[in-house]
Order: sequence, then structure tokens, then C-alpha cells
Amino acid sequence: MSVTAAAGFRASGVTAGLKASGKPDVALVVNDGPSFAGAAVFTTNRCKAHPVVWSEQAAADGRIDAVVLNSGGANCYTGAEGFATVHFTAEHVADLLGTSAGDVVVCSTGLIGEHLDRAKLSAGVSAAVTALAPGGGDAAATAIMTTDTVSKQAVAAREGWTVGGMAKGAGMLAPALATMLVVVTTDALVDAEVADRALRRATSRTFDRIDSDGCMSTNDTVVLMTSGASGVTPDEADFADAVEEVCRGLARQLLADAEGAKHDIAIEVVGAANEADAIEAGRTISRSNLLKCAIFGEDPNWGRVLAALGTTSAAFEPDHVDVSFNGVKVCAAGEPGESRDLVDLSARDVVIRVDLHAGEAEVTTWTNDLTVDYVHENSAYST
Repeated sequence: MSVTAAAGFRASGVTAGLKASGKPDVALVVNDGPSFAGAAVFTTNRCKAHPVVWSEQAAADGRIDAVVLNSGGANCYTGAEGFATVHFTAEHVADLLGTSAGDVVVCSTGLIGEHLDRAKLSAGVSAAVTALAPGGGDAAATAIMTTDTVSKQAVAAREGWTVGGMAKGAGMLAPALATMLVVVTTDALVDAEVADRALRRATSRTFDRIDSDGCMSTNDTVVLMTSGASGVTPDEADFADAVEEVCRGLARQLLADAEGAKHDIAIEVVGAANEADAIEAGRTISRSNLLKCAIFGEDPNWGRVLAALGTTSAAFEPDHVDVSFNGVKVCAAGEPGESRDLVDLSARDVVIRVDLHAGEAEVTTWTNDLTVDYVHENSAYST
């Protein structure tokens, strides 16, 4: 039930015909209250899709009544007609629900530069409203999938209140934020400021630390809606922890479903002078295509880790750095350490630990390998 696990929410997922495959492609998540506080974060890509431009304004006042999402088209670089489609969609949802279009967040995902069929989308929205149900979370999570092979859902249950969520994403996963479409819901009674702080803290520690391919989308959106239906106002720290738990679960599922990936790679940067250095080092290492290819070939090529590290501004001395692959320290103080032959990279999970010996800060960044399947899928995405 994920996004409808918390009380006060209904959701649905229907087929509108936007996808050539005939699979579900319109999802709707509605907050039935009594509280309607919300928060959202969006891509920092300067080239933003029309739904992002609309939704940034819709969420700015801290109230979100509903989120409507479509797959089968990104509605990006579609000119005035594309923005008119977003406005029409929000108005249509609002009319059917008896709310304001300014409180409806709109999300789209799919191919850039293609117009959405407004008639099909309109019919899909009408069907989605009719299909709304407290148990509709699974259907909604399925309807937002594009190249995803599985739906992504997560729940964090607490005493008397719950946080749930759904996400889509399998490629174009890169920090800065948010790297996918995500809807998180809670029946905790919190105001918009608390929701905003919790969401930004969670995204900075989860979605902002997965980096599949270094490519940032134009449509990325993460929304948090609160219904207050539990009547429970949790401690703010506890609430933030629960939101982060859900976001972390969704982030790891996104990475695990990365297009064509054979390995999930955790890059643990420890001994950094500060958190910013650890983040920069981990992110840079995660974006090394040479390293990602090596992991695909099950080759613990630690030289590629140091080569990437050396392009950063992080504080470290090259002859102090240690690098371990799955617990085997193949590089010790910038020199060959234990034999590479001791490293087993046959399993899906890989841990690369980099000790800078420059301080006490540590951060984990998650990425995946670069495979033939990834290149094949993205070579023909629009054809």
C-alpha cells in the first residue's frame, strides 16, 4: 500500500493510452486531510520541464492537496502548448476533487520533446479520480514506471503514525536534486515548515547520494504530503528520521533497478576533513566510467579510484590514502597492499572503502557499474 499506508490518503493508477505499450500511465494521490501541509524539492537542472515550473509555484505556499503523475511523456521542451497541458491537467484534477488547481502538483516522466495527448490525459485523469481508493498505492506505483522493471515502495510505521512512499526511476540518477519522481505521505500532524525541513534533510542524505550515471533529469520531483489523520504530532527528530528511512529505502531500490546494472556499489569515504570533502570525493569516484567498467568486469582496479580522487578539491595526501574492495585493502598508503586476487566481485553488492586519513568525516555514496545492457538500452530509448 506504500503511498496509501498512512491514513487520510487515496490513490489510483490507470491506463490512458499515453504509453504505446498499453500499460498504466496515469497515477493520482489525494490527501483527504484534515491537514494539507506539504513540501517538495525539484531538479536543479536549469532546463526544467513544464510540470516542474508549475509545481514549484503550486508547492510554494506549503499546501498540497493532490499529486497527479503521468508516464509516457516528459512534457519538456514542448512550448506554450506543453505548459497549457500542465495547467489544464491541474485544473481538471481540481474540478473533479473540488479543490484549487494551485494546490495540485503535476509530474510527468518519459521522452523529452514530445507533446502529450491532452484528450487521452484528460480521460486518464477522470478515470484516476473514479478509481481512487485507500488501497490504491500499488496501482499508482505501477502507473509511474517507465524503464523501471519493478515498482518502488517503502513504509516506516511508528507508534500511532506512519510514513509511506513510492518512486520511479531507473536511469538519469544523479544528485542535485531529486533524481526521480517520488511521492511520500504521512498521517502525522506536522506543519509545512517541519515537513520541509524533514524532506530536505532526508533528500540530502539519501536521493542526493545516489549517482547511477551522472545524468540529471529535467523532471525530478520529490513531494511530501501530510494528512494529520492520526492526530499524533511526533517529535520533530523522530519524524525526520522516519521520512529519511522511507527515502533511503526508495533510493536504494532506485539504484538496484538501474538500467542494465549488474553491481550495486557503495563508496564509503572515511577519514575526510569534513562532510563536503567526503561528498565530493564519493561523488567523483562514483562517476568514473573507467571504474564502473572495471567493476562490471569484476576487476578491483584501485588505481582508477585514486585517479578519480585526484581530480577533487578534497583535503588528502596521495601517499596516505587506503582503498579497500569488499574488505580487502588493495591500496595501503598510496601503494600496493593486499593482492587483488583476494577480492571477490562476483556478488551483486560491492563496497569500496576509501580512507583519506585527513579527518573524522565520512559519507557513503551509492552507484552501479556500467554495462553493455545500459549502453544498449539508452542507445535506442527514443526509437
